[in-house]
Amino acid sequence: MNSKILESIGIDPFYILVVMFMLIILLFVLVIGANMKYNRLKANYNSFMRGKDGKTLEKSILSKFKEIDALSTLTKRTRQEVKEMNQKLAGSYQKVGIVKYDAFNEMGGKLSFALTLLDGNDNGYIINAMHSREGCYLYIKEIVKGESYIELAEEEAESLERAIYKETYGLDI
Repeated sequence: MNSKILESIGIDPFYILVVMFMLIILLFVLVIGANMKYNRLKANYNSFMRGKDGKTLEKSILSKFKEIDALSTLTKRTRQEVKEMNQKLAGSYQKVGIVKYDAFNEMGGKLSFALTLLDGNDNGYIINAMHSREGCYLYIKEIVKGESYIELAEEEAESLERAIYKETYGLDI
């Protein structure tokens, strides 16, 4: 088999056959790879659609959308409730400070105390109970934004400081 065209170009027909054979093998490998991808896709599709036709699949998807809408509504309501609880909590007593002391030198046992109760904004009261042999005297002072308009005794100031900085100094309150 002599070809004048190939002879004029200077190419041996054997090399053309080898290149064609390698091209056929390459195409065969590509066809096998595409067939394997197709089979995997088909298997995934069959497992996805198992037992479901188009109508039941649509119902399933719509029910999931309804669940998502219900969760969204629940989340909004929960956020609003948390916001309301935080507002209520800011007005409740959250900080406590207490200092026990001897009000009068003749008494022992530290029966007197200064108790500070503050909310989240450092508003509240200091209750000072002074115990003596004749009786117990109780005083209350208002605290606004961490400060008193009435001069505080040393124990009351310490109690206020403990409450503001949430320090209990080893006391279980």
